[in-house]
Amino acid sequence: MTTKGTPGRVVRIDDETWAAYGELCAEEGTSRADDLRRHAHARVQAWRKKQAIQRRLNKMNASDD
Repeated sequence: MTTKGTPGRVVRIDDETWAAYGELCAEEGTSRADDLRRHAHARVQAWRKKQAIQRRLNKMNASDD
């Protein structure tokens, strides 16, 4: 358990990539964990938006029948 109450996750990434990713995040003023959380959040939001659009299209198509 982390200090914010969210569970930790295991991610398998090779050492060289992990080290470079740490440098990249440090240059951007963030942590790897925060960057990964933001990336996952953005992906989920985009996926949810796509699902909502598809549901609306399906509903419109169903009403045309």
